[in-house]
Amino acid sequence: MGRGFAALLVLAMACGCTVQGNGEDGGDGKRHLPVRIEVPKRSTPPAQDPGPGATPSAQDPKPGATPPSTSAASGPVLWSRGDTGPGVRELQARLRQVAWLYDGPTGSYDDLTERAVKGFQGKRGLPRTGRTDTVTWKRLKAMTREPGKWELYLMGGQPADAPDPRCLTGRVLCISKTSRTLRWMIDGRTLTTVSVRFGSVGTPTREGVFRVYWKSRHHVSTLYDSPMPYAMFFSGGQAVHYSADFAAHGYAGGSHGCVNVRDEGAIASLFAQVRNGDKVVVHW
Repeated sequence: MGRGFAALLVLAMACGCTVQGNGEDGGDGKRHLPVRIEVPKRSTPPAQDPGPGATPSAQDPKPGATPPSTSAASGPVLWSRGDTGPGVRELQARLRQVAWLYDGPTGSYDDLTERAVKGFQGKRGLPRTGRTDTVTWKRLKAMTREPGKWELYLMGGQPADAPDPRCLTGRVLCISKTSRTLRWMIDGRTLTTVSVRFGSVGTPTREGVFRVYWKSRHHVSTLYDSPMPYAMFFSGGQAVHYSADFAAHGYAGGSHGCVNVRDEGAIASLFAQVRNGDKVVVHW
């Protein structure tokens, strides 16, 4: 009986209940009063203030809370869509080096540039914002080399250098091999400037002072069987004309000695203005 009652007490303490005796003695000749065992209630410790900026624990999330981002920090934005300038041109040239961009460089942060930056960022675990921040720029520079001038201006757009003194009088197609540009000038005033491409090492464009002697709107080369639209011949078989290859590949290619123009609208306008007998100056 004593052992049974002790076991009952242990069970009562575990369950937190009240145990009543049966009014009999406990075998020791004494009458026992009812026994009440108080088991302390479990209490929840007070919530601790996590402090400013702390994130709620996973066990006690706040309703509607958004988990913090685990992406790497971005840093200040250097360039984004709509920006223009030499920095954007260098960015595009470096993106071409790692095969994330195939067009350009244009110097204008367009949708293709934004898409290329997003791809580069995602591949390296950076936030895919499409904006070039300091972290993205540092990573890209570490993977590429300093682009050369004609990488930066692969598709044209470079500034023209000063016109040759021989271009300052009369009606002149003033063509610079140094800046790879053509100025259409009248009496020293530049009316139009376009990017141009010259002959390769084996078939160089001649230098000197010439005259336009023949214009042919839909010309096709009899020597190379290639189209030469808006051709304005100035020296033998060499002419200023539109080149679809230059428009597509930029300075990655070369001509057979002609002066190529990649802007079809610009060469069409020139063709309409230039007359037979107008001067052509090809210079460095």
